[in-house]
Amino acid sequence: MIIIFLGPPGAGKGTQAKRIAEKHGIPQLSTGDMLRAAIANGTELGKKCKAIMDAGDLVSDDIVAGIIGDRIEEPDCKPGFLLDGFPRTVKQAELLDQILKNKDRKVDVVLELVVDDEALVERLNSRIAETKARGEEVRSDDNEETFRKRLGVYNDQTAPLVPFYKEQGLVKSIDGMKSIDEVTAAIEVAVS
Repeated sequence: MIIIFLGPPGAGKGTQAKRIAEKHGIPQLSTGDMLRAAIANGTELGKKCKAIMDAGDLVSDDIVAGIIGDRIEEPDCKPGFLLDGFPRTVKQAELLDQILKNKDRKVDVVLELVVDDEALVERLNSRIAETKARGEEVRSDDNEETFRKRLGVYNDQTAPLVPFYKEQGLVKSIDGMKSIDEVTAAIEVAVS
C-alpha cells in the first residue's frame, strides 16, 4: 500500500503517519526527516538544504525526488510505504508518478488532513512552549513568522495537489481538528 499524506505544516501528518505506518508495517518516508538527517550529518546536501529550509522555502523538486526514488528501492518499501512531506508540488507529484510507473507501482490513497490555519498557529506556539519546557532546543524553522511563510507556501504550492489527486479518485479528506485518536480512527476507515 502506498499512501501520501497531505496537509499544511502542523496538521499532525507526522504523528498520524507514524501510527499508520506502524499499524500497517510499512515505513514512513518523511522528506523532512531525511533532509534534517542530512543537515545534522553536515553533508553538502544538508548544508545546502539548511539555508533553504531556515528561510521557510522548499528544497528543489529534483533533489527531493532523487532522495525518494533512491529510498523506495530499499527492501522495507517492497510491501508499500507512507509519504509524509512529499510530494509538495504538482511537478513533484508528476515526478513521483513517473518514478512509481517505472517500478510498476502506483499511489493507493492520498490522505488530506483538513485543519484551520489559525488553529495551526496555536498548535505551533504550544509545540514551541512544550519543547522549551522540556529544556530542548526549538527547531530553527519553528517560529511564527517562518511558520506563516511555510503555511503560505503550502497554500500556494502544495494545496493544488488535492485537485490533482482528486481527478485520479485518490483523495480521502480527514477532519484534522479532531483529537489525535479520532483522526487515527478516521484514517483507518479511509485506508481500509
